[in-house]
Amino acid sequence: MKRSGKKAISMLLVIGVIICSASPAYGAVSDDVLNSTIKNTAEYLYKAVPDPQVGSIGGEWTVLGLARSKYEVPDEYYQKYYSALEKYVKSMDGKLHDKKYTEYSRVIVALSSIGKDPSNVGGYNLLTALGDYDKTIWQGLNGPVWALIALDSGNYDIPKNSEAETQATRDMYIQRILDCQLPDGGWSLFGGTSAASSGDGVSDPDITGMALQALAKYQDRDDVKKATEEALNCMSEKQDEEGGFSSWGSKNSESCVQMIVALSELGIPIDDSRFVKNGKTMLDDLMTFYREGKGFVHVEDGGGSDLMATEQALYGLVAVQRLRDGEKSLYRMSDSEKVEGSLPETTGGDGLPGKNDAVKSMPVVESGKTFDDITGMDCREAIESLASRGIINGKTENTFEPESTMTRAEFAAIIVQGLGLKPQSNNKFTDVASDDWYAGYVGTASDLGIIAGTPEGVFLPNGTITKQEAAVMVARAAKLCGIDTAVDDRMIKDTLAQFTDYVKAEDWARESLAFCYKENILDQNDIEISPDSLIIRCEIAQMLFNMLDDANLL
Repeated sequence: MKRSGKKAISMLLVIGVIICSASPAYGAVSDDVLNSTIKNTAEYLYKAVPDPQVGSIGGEWTVLGLARSKYEVPDEYYQKYYSALEKYVKSMDGKLHDKKYTEYSRVIVALSSIGKDPSNVGGYNLLTALGDYDKTIWQGLNGPVWALIALDSGNYDIPKNSEAETQATRDMYIQRILDCQLPDGGWSLFGGTSAASSGDGVSDPDITGMALQALAKYQDRDDVKKATEEALNCMSEKQDEEGGFSSWGSKNSESCVQMIVALSELGIPIDDSRFVKNGKTMLDDLMTFYREGKGFVHVEDGGGSDLMATEQALYGLVAVQRLRDGEKSLYRMSDSEKVEGSLPETTGGDGLPGKNDAVKSMPVVESGKTFDDITGMDCREAIESLASRGIINGKTENTFEPESTMTRAEFAAIIVQGLGLKPQSNNKFTDVASDDWYAGYVGTASDLGIIAGTPEGVFLPNGTITKQEAAVMVARAAKLCGIDTAVDDRMIKDTLAQFTDYVKAEDWARESLAFCYKENILDQNDIEISPDSLIIRCEIAQMLFNMLDDANLL
């Protein structure tokens, strides 16, 4: 889809209180350097994320950056994203998350960037969730900030939410942001709320930048204009001598990006005198994180590219480019070109190029198979799909016992069955006899590297399997299916760091956990990983279903 650069001067450019220079120069980063960096970064992201999915990494932010840039992307790319989104929304019955309502906002922003209607995705109106004020603000300031950005990205009305205790309005979200402003003029995630901790008393450039982005459209309000000026002064003081910002004690690219986008949404040139330190702008600082052909890194000494940092850097650069070119801002998307058409329906089941020759799809042997105790469960589709193929069984004919745990032997069996492999005993483990019912499954899984025993040469077949053990085995199975499971150290850290207990994960499991979350085999919307918890049967079914679906084996 070719993005033409129609030059429509944004109304934000005439806000007198904000504009500080009538004839801005653009600092050390020239238009040519900016444009070439955007092109290079877009090319990198397009290759790094060939199949964008629903998620905070490798999903909506990639779609946004590419769609709002001038980089030419085939419509099929966005069609693949929309198809994956539709499937995901339907599988969740339109409920993306119980608590994290930024999930709705992030998806709405991406849909706006490709001209798709968020009020009808697989028959569900994703805007409705943002009508619930109490649930939207649960996450702290992120909630109202991103609700405003999402709603304003397409000038959407807030639908009535019949389940909401408090029906939200735009004014309520604006007021929530204003009420949470800290004494120094900035914002933090929970500052100004009853959930605030000691660290929330200090303004954070990431959160402040996002708050400014959300308030940019409302500069005709005196209270918003005043809050904006105070926040800009606060961030000017926090900007370091190299033009960048630190968050939580770490100088990083993402903090710089959020303030770059904030200024761009407000119509402020990047070289506004308040944000030039020692002759360096925020854009100059951001470029120090750039690695040509490899995207952007999170921190300068972090080594390697970082997908999350690259996604954010791209849309930050695009925000500056759009301001310079006199186009509508990053989040004012009335100029978005609608992606037409859809992907052709596929039957699936063929597998991926590069899969192990022994791996094959399992056909449906009992259509309509279900269990009495999975009615209304999120994992119902997964259980029914696997059960209909004989991959997983119930505890009885009519019950699945979704909350029960699973032994290591049982897990080996469903993995082998899921991949259509032939069970064959190998007598490798001293605690697995050749006449045990699971001997063939354990043998095959061992021969193909899906499972490993202990240094003592035992498998512990009757031991219950933990979440991190399951992630490791599923990742190994995915590799056999032709899926690239490699995750570099930076991606491991940034993928897992979103969970409060990521440090509890064992070193040997972290790459597999990161892979499973990155590919949505595990739900990245979880609050915690709980790596050493006993994983239950419904969770196992969902993991295996997600992996086999990604592998085109269903």
